Amino acid sequence: MKFSVRCSSGVGLSEFREAATACETYGFDQIWTGNDLLRRSGIVPVVLALDATTRIEVGSSVLNPVTLHPAEIAMLTANLQELSGGRYVLGLGAGSEVFLRWAGIEPGTPVTRTRAGLRAVRELLAGGVPDGWHAQASLKDGPARDTRVYLGAMGPRMLNLAGREADGVLALCLPPDRFSWFADQVGTVGPDFDLVCCLWCSIDDDPAAARARLAPKVAAYAGSLAPATLELAGFDVERFTHVADLVERGENEAAAAAVDEDMLRLGLVGSADEIADRCRELAAAGATHLSFGQPLGRTTREAVQLLGTRVLPALDDLRGAA
Repeated sequence: MKFSVRCSSGVGLSEFREAATACETYGFDQIWTGNDLLRRSGIVPVVLALDATTRIEVGSSVLNPVTLHPAEIAMLTANLQELSGGRYVLGLGAGSEVFLRWAGIEPGTPVTRTRAGLRAVRELLAGGVPDGWHAQASLKDGPARDTRVYLGAMGPRMLNLAGREADGVLALCLPPDRFSWFADQVGTVGPDFDLVCCLWCSIDDDPAAARARLAPKVAAYAGSLAPATLELAGFDVERFTHVADLVERGENEAAAAAVDEDMLRLGLVGSADEIADRCRELAAAGATHLSFGQPLGRTTREAVQLLGTRVLPALDDLRGAA
């Protein structure tokens, strides 16, 4: 069993560096930062975290090959591997359709552009020239150190692409109890493939505070989840529609208040003991890498401490078994 932490896009430099050193101290395997378009860069925090640590892997989750050209991604990766001694892990994804259009970009289909970007980056990192590029289009300073490439994915086609062509997948498992469905979409993979069960997590010694912290995130995404997917997971679709309508009208506080206990199943929420119990359920379903993401806790540092001192020790037997 592997464990990681994911910080959101726009995370502060010192906050991410401190989170990375804390994660390393508590025995996490990885830490990731977001890189949504028009937020603060997710690459600069990675540089600082790699420089401040010695063991933990640090990843960018996720770089899109539309606004950041595959050649630039390969160039950055080569430098980050040199800095870290090979501890950088590269996350790639399609990028948000909404954010790309805000920037005046009409991209191709998500799977098509992500596949092309993935193949180009891989070829460049290996010292080659991507298909269709000029014969001189290779990294001039030589190939980079071996780099594991993960794809960020939620839908069946992207999950399947990850299983066929990537080294791992950052699968946002909403809700977590449908993990086996996500694994089925990835398909048959080799023993070294890293299927990361990415979770929304809200941990607090005060379970009510944890629930109050997760509710706004559920409300914000209530309109983004397919009704058929919600129905398959046993949710009340009309409830999600109601919450989404409140968000659309700008009534965010009312929307969060309308999120009920059942809707909170989209994430892991509660005390350290409750989080540990849910992690055991996921391990029993076949998960081998659990990744804890926002909203996390009152602060990132406090959440990492609770996870590292209370949850991970309670799951030591799972890590040993793995």
